[in-house]
Amino acid sequence: MFFGFSQYQAALIGLLSAPFAIGCSNATPGTSGWEVAGLILWFVAIVGQTVANFQSSRFRTNQKNSGKVCDAGLWRYSRHPDCFFEWLIWVAYFIFSLGSPWGWVTVYCPLLMLHFLTQVTGIPPAEARSLKSLGDEYRHYQRTTSAFFPRPAKPVRQSSGTRISEAGDA
Repeated sequence: MFFGFSQYQAALIGLLSAPFAIGCSNATPGTSGWEVAGLILWFVAIVGQTVANFQSSRFRTNQKNSGKVCDAGLWRYSRHPDCFFEWLIWVAYFIFSLGSPWGWVTVYCPLLMLHFLTQVTGIPPAEARSLKSLGDEYRHYQRTTSAFFPRPAKPVRQSSGTRISEAGDA
């Protein structure tokens, strides 16, 4: 079983390294607009992921936040901004590879990573851990906050049908 898993990982490494191989094999002199756009998006994604991880770490190390949901900073707009920015890194690799003649074939890389992050290795285990440790508070967070793509929180409805904002304003 371990051998099979290792072979699976090796195949994924081969598949996911295509944007790098194709991007680096570009024989055209100079830098294309695609390469510049990919580099800019990569930088934004690295900064976003770093900020999300910093905010989460700072929240978790504050003892006053024990048993609470981190819903501040980037975590107010997405339950998994770290996963979102990780995915944007893969989108940036794809965009960078578009500067090469066959770069378009690597479109599967960000799509594959989107699948893994949202359906397999990223969000599902993190959601299960959070539900187990935070219970109803996390269920409320799930109802109001996007799982992956950042967006403003959804308003919450009271039982009387009156809409209130996350801050409790009527």
